[in-house]
Amino acid sequence: MERKKFEKLVERALEDLPRVFKDKLENVDVVIREEPTASEARSVKARHRRMVLGLYQGVPLSRRSHQYGMVMPDKVSIFKKNIERICGTDEDVVRTVAHTVRHELAHHFGISDRRLRDLDIY
Repeated sequence: MERKKFEKLVERALEDLPRVFKDKLENVDVVIREEPTASEARSVKARHRRMVLGLYQGVPLSRRSHQYGMVMPDKVSIFKKNIERICGTDEDVVRTVAHTVRHELAHHFGISDRRLRDLDIY
């Protein structure tokens, strides 16, 4: 998929977030990268870096105190090649991008992978 088209999917996923979440996104950059580094994959305990579709790096809102400030933005990386690698169709890419963006932003709000599984979100 062309990079511009993929970028539009990420933009749409962000636009489609419920207003209550969009209004609370603070100090977060969402970037598109081809794939994670080996150390990034290890940081999320992935068996192989090709398995990592997205990555949240930062301090979740639930862990910020009144002293939080003057820091670099949190970062959500969406890994284009890895998503394309697991998807069979463009429709699969659309769904996977939307899911990955929501999943990584959930971490920004302090929701763990375990809690997402408990909620049957993924």
